[in-house]
Amino acid sequence: MTEENTDGKSSSKKADPDKKQDDLDCILVGNKNVMSYVLACVTLFNKGAGEVIIKARGRLISRAVDVAEITRHRFISDLTVKNIEIGTTTVQTDKGSDLNVSTIDITLSR
Repeated sequence: MTEENTDGKSSSKKADPDKKQDDLDCILVGNKNVMSYVLACVTLFNKGAGEVIIKARGRLISRAVDVAEITRHRFISDLTVKNIEIGTTTVQTDKGSDLNVSTIDITLSR
């Protein structure tokens, strides 16, 4: 299904009503190398995203900060850090005890 934009170009982008925009422009940082996540950020911005949220937990928080800084300083220089949210989530271990894990959400915008 194609939609007509105001400038006359057609777009084949389908919107899923179940997903919020935040879910579509969100990068969850894991065990891959930093440049994999930087490439994902640059790709989202090149596809027209106005904001990208980089999310991480625990020891991977420093990797998320690296992703944001490399994306801003080496690839897309007009990006700004719009918001940084920090928090704590409770995760249950294999033994059944609760463990507090730190979280971070870094919002980059044009």
